[in-house]
Amino acid sequence: MDRLLANGGRLLLLGNEAIARGLIEAGAGLAATYPGTPSSEIGGILEDIASQAGMYFEYSVNEKVAMEVAGAAAVSGVRSFAFMKHVGLNVASDAFMTLSYTGVRAGMVIMTADDPSCHSSQNEQDNRFYAKLGLFPMVEPSTPAEARDMLVEAFRISEVLGCPVLYRTTTRVNHARGAVELRKAPAPVRKGKFEKDPQRFVTVPAHARLGRIEQLKRMEHALKMSEASPLNYTVGSSRIGVITSGVTYTYAREWLEGVEILKLGFTNPVPEEKVRKFLEGKQKIVVLEELEPFLEDEVRRIAQQCGSTVEIIGKRTGHLPRAFEFSPDTIISLAPLFKVRKGKGPLPPAALKLPSRPPVLCAGCPHRATYYAVKRAVGKDGAIYSSDIGCYTLGVQPPMQCADLVLSMGSSIGAAGGFAEATDQKVVSFIGDSTFFHAGIPGLINAVYNGHKFTLVILDNRTTAMTGHQPNPGIGREYGGVESVGLKLEPLVRACGVEQVRTVDPYDIKATVEAMKEAVSYDGLSVVIAEHPCPLLRRKEGKLAPVRYAIDQSKCVHCYTCVSRFSCPALSKEGGDVRIDMSMCIGCGGCAQVCPKQAIEVIQ
Repeated sequence: MDRLLANGGRLLLLGNEAIARGLIEAGAGLAATYPGTPSSEIGGILEDIASQAGMYFEYSVNEKVAMEVAGAAAVSGVRSFAFMKHVGLNVASDAFMTLSYTGVRAGMVIMTADDPSCHSSQNEQDNRFYAKLGLFPMVEPSTPAEARDMLVEAFRISEVLGCPVLYRTTTRVNHARGAVELRKAPAPVRKGKFEKDPQRFVTVPAHARLGRIEQLKRMEHALKMSEASPLNYTVGSSRIGVITSGVTYTYAREWLEGVEILKLGFTNPVPEEKVRKFLEGKQKIVVLEELEPFLEDEVRRIAQQCGSTVEIIGKRTGHLPRAFEFSPDTIISLAPLFKVRKGKGPLPPAALKLPSRPPVLCAGCPHRATYYAVKRAVGKDGAIYSSDIGCYTLGVQPPMQCADLVLSMGSSIGAAGGFAEATDQKVVSFIGDSTFFHAGIPGLINAVYNGHKFTLVILDNRTTAMTGHQPNPGIGREYGGVESVGLKLEPLVRACGVEQVRTVDPYDIKATVEAMKEAVSYDGLSVVIAEHPCPLLRRKEGKLAPVRYAIDQSKCVHCYTCVSRFSCPALSKEGGDVRIDMSMCIGCGGCAQVCPKQAIEVIQ
């Protein structure tokens, strides 16, 4: 990633790489995040290069803390960047909303990486409405090059207005690749000085009411900036108009002919006068955007206020979907109304005939052994399984089926308390180590405080695995010139007031089953910490033991316990026999431990 530190040249960059470069060119002094796709790569890049760029970077314990860290820097005169996936802004929204009142003294940009079509998320909420809710200026890039350019511009807008700017991307922008011309980067301001101003920064009601007036004045100024912004411009000339933002602009440019496009990059506040002039003389207007009719409703309001009767086509008319991301197919569907460029286009889904490939727990994943042990401990009576956000959510699939409710980060513990009080069923809650630090601790304290009776299983694979093996407080920090010791989970759980706590290695299935039986039979709140490093991380670090297993077919009785109950993806049936795919096998030995005939043996 040293190439991102160059002071010139032309690079083919991932959108997230371009954003990291934009931070360098903007002279940002501090960045903070909690990892979440589609924003995760930015953190990985900054972990490697931030200190060389003169920037402080941290993986915060959650998004709210990241927002607070970045906000404090910005009110101290240091340009800061808080970034997260879209649902992360829900976690950070408390601090986010108040920062709009206090404003900032140096540029602060807040990135929300939205995920239309839920590629890696529990919902696909449109976070543009946070800009309206909090009265934040907002910009939306369409390409990697724009991602860099608009980030630099967003810092400028923030400093002119004296408030944070919301920077909204989507998965296709974050993960697209494009050519980016590097510009000379200024030296960042790494340290500032906080000047006290309680009336502005201590938001007791009397002060907040004054902040509200300033907030409204800033948005009036922001509207003037949006009207004059080069981020909002027209392309082409026609009586058929298209108003668009984000990645949908690229689809419109590629597929629609004979149209004039109003491309909006500064999208809150919407440039009302620019839109009004664009509507003049048009026969019809189509509004292309992901996900909600955010721009469309603004365009309809402006048309109504200026007396325009132009036909406006979009989500409200049923011509375009409100669910999921757009694609060239979405634009092609407008062919009856607009001239669409001729071309082969995407293949129809029926012609592809691809097998389904649902995500599964990886071969050797310690979570699989943990789930197996829990199911053995619970027995035929079963339990309610309250799960959480992480790799382990894949435990919802057969044969484990260990997820009955997933709401949000940390919700498994709070929901487990609700289940325990509202039903007489056994309740087992699952949460990962990173998620526990992120949002699980308050739920555990609540369970102790209110006397909830259930079993909590903390799945500690020694990393934040789902988003790319980022560090968390349980591991400690060794990047950016800062080193810290990891927090031990068992003492932390006991400090929360839990008396029944055990730590086990899930690769020892017999011991794990015994610990789980003890936990689920306990009359109170019990916690089991299933600790074993993610084998993919160990392999990447070169620390994976070279052990492999094979099946002795002379001993195998074809009971298929290993396949039907343990279900490691390295196991498969071939002509009635069970085989182990050596290219996938991690050597965890879980299958050997569940085989009732000891037919699975070490071969190396």
